[in-house]
Amino acid sequence: MDTIDKIDRQILALMQEDASLSIQKIADQVGLSVNPCWRRIRQMEAAGVILGRVALVDPQKVGLGLTVYVRVKTREHSAAWARTLNEVIAAMPEILECHRIGGDVDYLLKIIVPDIAGYDRTYKELIDRLPSLADVSALFSMERLKSTTGLPIPAES
Repeated sequence: MDTIDKIDRQILALMQEDASLSIQKIADQVGLSVNPCWRRIRQMEAAGVILGRVALVDPQKVGLGLTVYVRVKTREHSAAWARTLNEVIAAMPEILECHRIGGDVDYLLKIIVPDIAGYDRTYKELIDRLPSLADVSALFSMERLKSTTGLPIPAES
């Protein structure tokens, strides 16, 4: 799939809002019949445009009341160390996101845990498994003002 057109963008917007919509409802809203709509969705999945379909869970309602953004600086920048980092974060489900960033910090992690004690356990495991970390500092979220997974799909250019 080389490009996505206006209809694909409409399908993506609808699916980001509610991935449980039936193909029939999506097709009706974008002006297609079911089979062409289903083919477009399958093509976008095969091309990696649609990465998956998930249920969004309220962290508070499942006992995960603390969101922590962790800034990480490391003394090591080799490819082997990057592989180790990827293995460590993949094995720690409380780390929801990890970004390699520019600036005075090397990585930014988003961690969701039940409480401060949960963060402390995560912190200790992280520094134990990655001993070459130079600095680990946390920013604790006091209140979630906006949280979305929907991307602002740009209009066709």
